[in-house]
Amino acid sequence: MAHDIPPPGKLPEPGYYYHFKHDPHGPLNKYAYYIYGVGHHTEDDCRTEDAFMQIYRPLYEEAYAYRNGGLFDLRPLHMFFEPAEWKGKEVPRFTRIVDPDVIAQLAGCGKSAALGPDIGYN
Repeated sequence: MAHDIPPPGKLPEPGYYYHFKHDPHGPLNKYAYYIYGVGHHTEDDCRTEDAFMQIYRPLYEEAYAYRNGGLFDLRPLHMFFEPAEWKGKEVPRFTRIVDPDVIAQLAGCGKSAALGPDIGYN
């Protein structure tokens, strides 16, 4: 049961992240996301590995959630931390963005979508 599962010990910090598909030579916001936090699945019949979900918002126009009124994306938390294979190499699935200039530019992305990336809880 989802209600009996202890909370995860490792949680991503809220903030801006790049997905492994981000091209540093491409648009700044392509495959950029704002990570809000983690949600807990409330249904008893949920799979144990899906009990905790990463809540995030894409900051690029091609993303489904962006195009459809500023929805959130959800991903099982275990997938957030699992590495991905990219161009024959194992890479982190998400990488936190720490450059203040990049963060300042990304902070303006997604504002046109309902509930822009600055609406969250910290």
